[in-house]
Amino acid sequence: MKKIYYLLGCVALSSVANAQLFTDDFESYNTGALGPQSTSWTTWSGTEGGAEDGIVSTAQASSGTKSIYFNSTAAGGGPQDCVLDFGPVYNSGVFTYQSDFFVNATKSAYFNFQASQTIGQTWALNVNMSGNSISIDDGITPDLAIGSYTSGTWFTLKIEANLTLGLWKAYVDGTLIGVWENGINSLASIDLFPLQGSQFYVDDVSFDQTPYTISATNAAISGLNMDGNIATQVVNPVITVMNAGTTALNSFDVTLNYNGSNITQNITGINLASLASYPVTFNGVVLAAGNLPVTATVSNVNGASSDDIAADNSATININPVVPALGKMVVGEEGTGTWCQWCPRGAVYMDLFEQEYDQFWAGIAVHNADPMTVTDYDAAIGGLIGGYPSALVDRGSEVDPSGMGNQFFQRLQSAPRALIQNGATWDPATRMLYVSVTANFQNAADNNYKLACVLTEDDVTGTGAGWSQSNAYAGGGNGVMGGFESLPNPVPAAQMVYNHVARAILPSFNGFANSFPAFVSSGESHTVNFLFILPAGWDENNIHIIGMLIDPNGGIDNAGKATIPEAVDNGYVYGTVANVAEMDLSQPDAIFAIAPNPATNSTVLSINLSQEAEIGLSILDMSGKVLAERNYGNLNGSSTISLNTSTLNPGVYLVNLTVNGESLVKRLVIE
Repeated sequence: MKKIYYLLGCVALSSVANAQLFTDDFESYNTGALGPQSTSWTTWSGTEGGAEDGIVSTAQASSGTKSIYFNSTAAGGGPQDCVLDFGPVYNSGVFTYQSDFFVNATKSAYFNFQASQTIGQTWALNVNMSGNSISIDDGITPDLAIGSYTSGTWFTLKIEANLTLGLWKAYVDGTLIGVWENGINSLASIDLFPLQGSQFYVDDVSFDQTPYTISATNAAISGLNMDGNIATQVVNPVITVMNAGTTALNSFDVTLNYNGSNITQNITGINLASLASYPVTFNGVVLAAGNLPVTATVSNVNGASSDDIAADNSATININPVVPALGKMVVGEEGTGTWCQWCPRGAVYMDLFEQEYDQFWAGIAVHNADPMTVTDYDAAIGGLIGGYPSALVDRGSEVDPSGMGNQFFQRLQSAPRALIQNGATWDPATRMLYVSVTANFQNAADNNYKLACVLTEDDVTGTGAGWSQSNAYAGGGNGVMGGFESLPNPVPAAQMVYNHVARAILPSFNGFANSFPAFVSSGESHTVNFLFILPAGWDENNIHIIGMLIDPNGGIDNAGKATIPEAVDNGYVYGTVANVAEMDLSQPDAIFAIAPNPATNSTVLSINLSQEAEIGLSILDMSGKVLAERNYGNLNGSSTISLNTSTLNPGVYLVNLTVNGESLVKRLVIE
């Protein structure tokens, strides 16, 4: 039954001085739409009883027989968008929110706190629950708190916000999962909004607020960020100390205790003002497997043995990093487009995953109907998603980019069939990039597995209307989104930089059909070679090579990622040339020659084929523009093709000979 107490002035009796301001266990409602039955619950738009409303359900309950139910399969989430108004806006004292959650297996949950009575104006906090992991951010800094829960089981989440200090804490079933300084320190309401793939229940909701008085001398642990959550990662944890008193702090000691190590830093010679904070970084900590405690402690404050409030001098959280499968790299393919107003969300989360999980993650932004579109790649992705932005993790089920975490961590722990390594040779003069993708098999396989290779580019820019990004987050009305809330709609091309842009995929979305023999034993290695000619507008310094092993069901078993210099350092491995069966094209000099070279008015192309093949020829300038092309049909043995070069200006050109669809490229100099 709902109970609401407003403790206002003389009306507040001493007998209810410690009572909660609000509690609701949903037992007093009938099943169905919540809003019309409640004076406190409403919806984002204010329309109650419709598709936005929370649904009172008897399917699950933490206490009694009822809870409220949320789910969504829509690409943009919703349409449910249920809001609990806290009454006044709270911006001082200690505000505590608590509720029980039940997240169905393989599903997710989400809610946010609004900081203003005008809903949609300012987000104070976002809470994502996915893959048995809880991640909390304030719309400014990601992963302020990370915890775990068990799907299919009720658990209690508590947020304790000291709004006077700006110091927040989160607990799962009474265990601290994070302490941080929040970027926004006002609270007006909670918004329960199911993202795509969500299915969850909420019960036993309560909130309360108590006054807080700042003491004289007090150093508080106000942040404990381990800088990662995957075992074997080398991280740089940051412990933040806040001056939670009125007296300036000039010295203190900070200690990090983790996995048997006790590391202390002595901070001196500072003048930390009241409510200011000081971050202390501990470099080179290796995350260990297992559920281990991490304790941050501040001591020797201003040279004294203790300060006014000992309770906030330390914070302990447990971290249980995900243990990745050996050699596993997860691929995230995001459908996006400059025309798509919600696609800034995809860009933000793709960048976030790259930042957090670089050595385990290969992100690919597959553009649709804009200047960065790769037609074949776009068509294939478009057939697997229902809207934009949407993401595929290892080509599993479609998810919103903000909900990739669940599938990412599941796939990260899945042992791959083979380990993937990319090698390369790179000629900056011809801009020819030969790539070798090698699969080192850890388990037996067959020829239903295939290799493919993708090139992506970061820091891509352009001019013209097609490069401007449509932006639904402009003005902040749809929440904080990685800075897009401060940009206009559309974001002018001059202000946009695109990352993870898919530039090319070879030989196709489904991979090379003849990648492997009929049976592959564990321990065998097989290589497929690919050739890319990079247009002059592509920056080779921002290119990533992503080799992918595609499984018999069309999913991505594993991947390898490398920059061009990294792939060159790995070494190029000769193997099977994609799209060409039986004929060895790994040595182009044995297939064709150009003489004379340099040439003036003419030159002759000599071709030597060991078997019949379909031959095509094109001449390109160094920007990649095709100047002339012709198909010669099927040829065999020795042939010659005369080229009239009298109309070409002096310079360097590319002669592209295709043999059964596979390119062999040589440089031709015209004097």
